[in-house]
Amino acid sequence: MTSRAFSQHLKAFATIDPNNMKGKDKGFNLVNGEWVGTQLYTDLPDPMADGKTLMKIPATSMDEINPFIESMKAVPKSGLHNPFKNKERYLMLSEVNRKVVEVMHDKEVFDFFVKAIQRTVPKSTIQTAAELNVTVDFYENFCGDRVRFLAHSERKPGDHTGQFNTGYRWPFGAVACITPFNFPIEIPALQFMGALYMGNKPVVKGDSRTNIVLEQWIRMMHYCGLPKEDMDFLYADGPVMEKILLKGGVRSTLFTGSSKVGEHLAKALHGRIRLEDGGYDWKVLGPDVPKSQSWIDYIAWQCDQDAFAHSGQKCSAQSVMFMHKAWNKTNILEVWKAQAEQRNLKDLTVGPVLSWNNT
Repeated sequence: MTSRAFSQHLKAFATIDPNNMKGKDKGFNLVNGEWVGTQLYTDLPDPMADGKTLMKIPATSMDEINPFIESMKAVPKSGLHNPFKNKERYLMLSEVNRKVVEVMHDKEVFDFFVKAIQRTVPKSTIQTAAELNVTVDFYENFCGDRVRFLAHSERKPGDHTGQFNTGYRWPFGAVACITPFNFPIEIPALQFMGALYMGNKPVVKGDSRTNIVLEQWIRMMHYCGLPKEDMDFLYADGPVMEKILLKGGVRSTLFTGSSKVGEHLAKALHGRIRLEDGGYDWKVLGPDVPKSQSWIDYIAWQCDQDAFAHSGQKCSAQSVMFMHKAWNKTNILEVWKAQAEQRNLKDLTVGPVLSWNNT
């Protein structure tokens, strides 16, 4: 930490200063309630500093995964809680959510996470703040009794006296979340919190390039009351994580990423997986051309947003667009050109072409 005057909240959990990262900061894995380092670390290039080192990230090896495997094996199939066991944990997690919302309404904490995200996956402040606002709204939705209500059961009458058919929302036990780089907080936070709400213990692997942001979020959640033993977290490559899933007996995995890796994991895990992969997103401008210039301007703006607004947004970015020849009678190409020329690195609005030269 630097001498910068952090708020009381940040002093309690932050291990980096995103405004002053010079390659010396380190990331840590979380297993069995302990933050631990690894034997080897690798340099994470700074995306905004010509490849200089931003920080050191753990290079978890096959020799270091046994604690994660044993942690997963120790989780009972009945989970950490369920409608019959440890029911007080439903309200405990709701209170954690309330505290997270309170902390995130501290502007300095909010800005800390905006800057931390931008240091690892450069995107505009509007886009980054939107990711955090969506995430905070999710936590706010599960305050009070909402976690408990999420575990509601269904009961139907039987066909004779004393008989009922009751269905409970039941945990799997040991589960996993594997998430990509483009939303380093929103995707994993929503996924692993859903797992925690229902009594599962997740092992979470985000993209190592952005995991430092997720690490700060998890540390913030510990500060807000989440028991450190409730989840594991690591920096790792694919083969290392796959070995943990197989040896740890993980009963369900939520994977967000490429269809190729998803197909491989579906086979390796014998179907114990849920996939959220990307798409090849088309846009078609057909023969019906609007007569209003304001509509043409709006369509051009939307196309530009869908193609470039989110740095590295692969799962829903505009991949290709087809335009009917009728549009040649409009000025939409000139409007597009003007839109694109407004994008620049100073406000991080041109991240998808960050590595391209001007030629």
